[in-house]
Amino acid sequence: MLVSSKELLLAAQKGGYAVGAFNTNNLEITHAIFRAAKAQRAPILVQISAGAIRYAGIDFLPQIVRTHARLADVPVALHLDHGPSFEMVMLCLRYGFTSVMRDASKLPFDENVAEIRKVVEAAHAVGVPVEAELGRIVGAEEHVVVSEREKAMTDPDEAAEFVKATGCDFLAVSIGNAHGFYKGEPNLDFDRLQAIRDKVDIPLVLHGASGLPDDQIRTAVSLGICKINIDTEIRYAFTQSVRKTLAEQPEQIDPRKILGPAIDAMQAVVERKIALFGSQGKA
Repeated sequence: MLVSSKELLLAAQKGGYAVGAFNTNNLEITHAIFRAAKAQRAPILVQISAGAIRYAGIDFLPQIVRTHARLADVPVALHLDHGPSFEMVMLCLRYGFTSVMRDASKLPFDENVAEIRKVVEAAHAVGVPVEAELGRIVGAEEHVVVSEREKAMTDPDEAAEFVKATGCDFLAVSIGNAHGFYKGEPNLDFDRLQAIRDKVDIPLVLHGASGLPDDQIRTAVSLGICKINIDTEIRYAFTQSVRKTLAEQPEQIDPRKILGPAIDAMQAVVERKIALFGSQGKA
């Protein structure tokens, strides 16, 4: 069933677990995510990015998710991931998204506040919660020196001011996390996360969780992370499976026999993440 992400994340905050937010780009990934959620009896967010919309079409990909959600017996939120503009947020609201993120984190603090406040006013008018981001979550391929790494992280005092000024429902924080697979050992700043949690009472979000060690994920959840984004590990499972099938069966031309094992591989990744986040059985 399709629900608001606010319902899911407030329950996670109260229950001390995190809800997985899994990105999809096509039918096969969507199948895998929903099969995993149903097998684990877990609430989920299914995320669609602007890039996914450009690839699959606003008339198609959200409808695939919505149809899955209508038939599923677990609660599901349809979420815009890293919305790049106010216009994209408005488009997704018109297409029935039940959760949106406007990522204005690259803007100066005051401009970020103004942009998110505008999005909150529009989205709340139709009952849709808003995720914002403060701090800059770098790509894992970037070689960031310590001073730059610190500068990119979320300041706890600014986080409190930001949440109060914007009225956003969830806040994505930068604590040393990065998009994509990590180069070397990740090192999340848990003291910073605790300081943010002490000053901010809304659910906190961790982006760039693909490849993070399990113990760091568990610690982040224990310190108040309520939503965890996973994309890269799903894509990796998909491509590795397709490569394996085609290597073993070079004459294979039936897409069902190529993509079927890939769905199974992605489902296994999503099920493992759900268990790690502690949201199994919470549907």
